[in-house]
Amino acid sequence: MSLVLHVDAAAWRAHQDSVVAGDPGIVPVAKGNGYGFGLPRLAGEVRRLGLDRLAVGTAEEVALVRGSADEHGVRTGGAEHPGFPGDVVVLTPWRPGDAVAEAALADPGVITTLSRVEDVAAVAKAHPGARVILEALTSMRRYGMRPDEFEAAVAAAEGLEIVGWTIHLPMIGEHLGEATDLATTALSACTVPLWVSHLSPDDLDRLRQTFHVEVRHRVGTELWLGAHDALHYRASVQDVHDVTAAERVGYWQRRAGRRHHRLAIVSGGTANGVAMQAPTAAANGRQVVQTLANGVMEAGRMALSPYSAGGRKLFFAEPPHMQASLLWVPDSVDVGDELEVTMRATTATPDRTVVE
Repeated sequence: MSLVLHVDAAAWRAHQDSVVAGDPGIVPVAKGNGYGFGLPRLAGEVRRLGLDRLAVGTAEEVALVRGSADEHGVRTGGAEHPGFPGDVVVLTPWRPGDAVAEAALADPGVITTLSRVEDVAAVAKAHPGARVILEALTSMRRYGMRPDEFEAAVAAAEGLEIVGWTIHLPMIGEHLGEATDLATTALSACTVPLWVSHLSPDDLDRLRQTFHVEVRHRVGTELWLGAHDALHYRASVQDVHDVTAAERVGYWQRRAGRRHHRLAIVSGGTANGVAMQAPTAAANGRQVVQTLANGVMEAGRMALSPYSAGGRKLFFAEPPHMQASLLWVPDSVDVGDELEVTMRATTATPDRTVVE
């Protein structure tokens, strides 16, 4: 009995094909948990799409998309794991002391991100000929060099192959002006392709019309998760117990309420990412109200679960266990039933993925 991700293969791949066809400079992103699918599977999809570039989050993930290791670092290879044969861009910038990132610099198929002038100089000295991409600091304020450092970075990169400037923008707001200003300064220092993220199709077109260099668009969420109706997480009901009001249940021995008389044990827990979520951005009034309401319910030990039966969310009896969850269910739920589960794909680790 498992938590399973069911994928409508035809609809999922049709969506991928549509996204790629509408974006000639696309660079697929496969990082972390592979958006719930796993990195090796996404690497195979990029290969199917016939693309020659793929971005990963960290240097450790290169082996996963190449098919030379699995998620546990065990070497694989062979016909079952052909992997992705094209260029792999590592998005997390190189830093001194990272042995895996250091080794990747010697791989001609890996493009390393550099975000500090001193790192550019260090890599140029130790690894002449390495392929690198230089990162500009945006209003994200995460990684990157200021515009007044661009020329120094290019000078320090003597002997390296600069394959582009990367501009990683925030997810909300209008940022075409910011991207244009950064690109203008960057291209005056070194004329190479621009690698951008989080720009609308119209803004991408404007950027391409403004600059006579290739503009490569990094895409993850929209490519892999945009076909919402093609993806369904389902969990099986493993057991059901009748309980009486005030009877204690679970690890934490909470008492059953007057309305709670059926306790179901279902597949899926913290190991699968059940009920795990990032702090809300609270970007609008509705999200603020939802956050407050959820907090009030949890304080009263009435936490809604991501499991649904008959189109209605079910309540947790207590926080999820590692591989199972305890839920209060209606009389219609019985052993062997499957429940729909709403999962945050970027934290989901299903027991199985079935591409149908």
